[in-house]
Amino acid sequence: MMPEKPINGVEPERSEDDIQRAELGPRGVPGKASPAKMTPQREKKTLKHVDFGHPE
Repeated sequence: MMPEKPINGVEPERSEDDIQRAELGPRGVPGKASPAKMTPQREKKTLKHVDFGHPE
């Protein structure tokens, strides 16, 4: 599958991983939901509001 136009430093809208997940599912089993869950401890450590800084 070749892109319609050349990619010059621009990210494609779907990565190879996205395409494989759509075709094979998250764990290689089509139609099966992802078993990955965020643990309560990781959820506590994850920032809710991220400050990306201030451009000058």
